[in-house]
Amino acid sequence: MKRFHVNLSVKNLQESTAFYTALFGAAPTVLKPDYAKWMLEDPRINFAISHRPESVGIEHLGIQAESKDELSEVYARLKEAKGAIREEGKCTCCYARSEKSWITDPQGVDWEAFYTFGESTVYGEPTTKCCPEAAI
Repeated sequence: MKRFHVNLSVKNLQESTAFYTALFGAAPTVLKPDYAKWMLEDPRINFAISHRPESVGIEHLGIQAESKDELSEVYARLKEAKGAIREEGKCTCCYARSEKSWITDPQGVDWEAFYTFGESTVYGEPTTKCCPEAAI
């Protein structure tokens, strides 16, 4: 089963972490100095916040696959959407090892399609621009 993904840029990570912890009734599953993520089952969502005080709001939306087969299904849907697909492939992003591609919707919102297969101790790799607005 795929999971909806939302990543918000926030001005104050501590304040926002406290707010979303109360709202969701759950502590983050990943908490770093510049990033927090909740892997929620009800509602089934991967909700993340990144400390980016210069550009707050929705950073990107996405669909997280639970397997390579599901990722292939989502990639096929990206092609049907008929936008410019930016294939990133295997990368390190948001303290995770993933495979991903990106597409931008008609309103200019970036969508990420990805499959996560491991953890990382760093937000991203210097050679990868993992999130469209991320400063790595």
